[in-house]
Amino acid sequence: MIRAVLDTNVVVSAHLEAEGREALILGLAIAGWFRSFASEALFAEYEGVLRRAKFKFDEKRVAHWLKEMRASMRLVKLKRKLQVTADPDDNLVLECALEARADYVVTGNLRHFPKQFQDIRVISPKQFLTVLAAEPGML
Repeated sequence: MIRAVLDTNVVVSAHLEAEGREALILGLAIAGWFRSFASEALFAEYEGVLRRAKFKFDEKRVAHWLKEMRASMRLVKLKRKLQVTADPDDNLVLECALEARADYVVTGNLRHFPKQFQDIRVISPKQFLTVLAAEPGML
């Protein structure tokens, strides 16, 4: 089964645009179509961004979304600090992917990441949907 870590921008975009690619990806993660991973630090980042006033998300809805994601994503403990990208938040995503032995990091900000880190490919939501569609039993 495919193993992936979703960057925070994918999670936020999923909640901003219910009919978008990111919403589909998050829905597939929650439904268990692929294994998604996060760390406590990454969940804290998801929560912090989802609770930003500029998004105007209802607090109860945010709590529900976080509970749903926490129930479906596998939690990993971070053991190593990386300094691969200029942004510590992006390093956090790679740290999580490394601990999870993820196949993919899915992000809308490809320019902030290397194309590949060790065996982990960094791809866009559109590319990830193509990968998922090619999996046996997905369609």
